[in-house]
Amino acid sequence: MLSHFQAVVLGLLQGVSELFPISSLGHTVILPGLLGWAIDQNANDFLTFVVATHFATALVLLLAYGEDWARIVSGLLGLIGGRDSHPTNRYAKLGMLLIVGTIPAGAIGFLLQKRLERLFISPASAACFFTLNGGLLYAAECLRRKARSSEGLAGIDQHVAAKMCWWQAVKVGIAQILALLPGFSRTGSAIAGGLLVGLSHEEALRFSFLLATPIIGAAALLKLPMLIHSGSADAIENALAGGVSAAVTAFASIKILTRYFQTKTLTHFAIYCAAVGSLSLIILWK
Repeated sequence: MLSHFQAVVLGLLQGVSELFPISSLGHTVILPGLLGWAIDQNANDFLTFVVATHFATALVLLLAYGEDWARIVSGLLGLIGGRDSHPTNRYAKLGMLLIVGTIPAGAIGFLLQKRLERLFISPASAACFFTLNGGLLYAAECLRRKARSSEGLAGIDQHVAAKMCWWQAVKVGIAQILALLPGFSRTGSAIAGGLLVGLSHEEALRFSFLLATPIIGAAALLKLPMLIHSGSADAIENALAGGVSAAVTAFASIKILTRYFQTKTLTHFAIYCAAVGSLSLIILWK
């Protein structure tokens, strides 16, 4: 069972590592193993705690991009009601791209849920995937198409909608499947997929953040009722402490990353993941 201190530490870490392309699941699985924390990572209480911290991150993303989501939902409703024509409403198209991009990881995650959860009990496996995540990020930087930076963040959503087609959204969604493995980053895989289909760093980051909200929110809504029905006061307190901690660092992460990717690349994160993953693997296998 988690202590309140451990819940806060893991929550703070999750809020950073979920939005930075360095795998929140990887950190959550590896850190207790490195520190020798006696936590049953396959227990329902722990899995529900992880989902609660993810849900807090999704709420922060929803609030941070509230105006964007209002326009997207309005565009989709207009499209469904026949008030807007498909080609002219960029936000309607962006909404459809997000739906298409969510399907691959959502479907695989639902079908293989039990098998994937077994990986939570293996910090060594997570460290291995963490190292491979570094390779993925570096490969994305090396292989990506030449793409210009966005001309100002104010119109970045429309830039994404104008550049992407349905098949490209599917490719980003397929890349995001990797994040179902603890150690691979959802943000990193989505950004890598975005870069490879021709988006700039800023555009790939924005699409990744928008894509995170429905997929993280849907996963959380499936699991959180277990927390409520458990009746465990400690589990609920840990989930709240972890969720609040994750929300604080997630909000800061959005601000930092939005500025970072205006001029920087994924290379620094690739080096971090490869180095930390390799070192963790050596320590855990001793």
